[in-house]
Amino acid sequence: MNVTRPRHRPARRQRGIATLEFALMLLFGLLPLLLVTYSGVMIMAAQQTLSAASAEGARAAFRHATPTERRTAACLAARRSMQWLLTYAKQAPDCAAAAAPPITVSTPAPCADLPAAQCIRVEVSYDYSAYPFLPGTGRVYGWVMPKPLRSTAVAQLDLGGN
Repeated sequence: MNVTRPRHRPARRQRGIATLEFALMLLFGLLPLLLVTYSGVMIMAAQQTLSAASAEGARAAFRHATPTERRTAACLAARRSMQWLLTYAKQAPDCAAAAAPPITVSTPAPCADLPAAQCIRVEVSYDYSAYPFLPGTGRVYGWVMPKPLRSTAVAQLDLGGN
């Protein structure tokens, strides 16, 4: 019995196909995944920054006596804490008024659950759809996050003195 093996020659037309497949997989598979992951991490960092800024603002309201000083101190503390976001978005909030986004500080008012105490509400926000970290992701994440990122903290001031 004479068995002949067929010769396997690599086809000349198939040279480099693995390189092409790798390049296409990298371009259309891995790169978008990495970009979405990176922008998601940046959004999480921005949200953490906003949480810290609102808490710092509420904490700073305790250090001063008059309501105007409390509002200004709260706004300045929040602005210091979220400075990298403000710089990136090219925003300069006016802490004299402290009544417009991205930093809003309410006037001291009676608390809803404890009328004897005064509450100051510090709200900070960042509009990701207007200032995305990666170009083009503002529209993509706009479906998931239709509203700006925001964080709120409330300082409760007991002025009655027990």
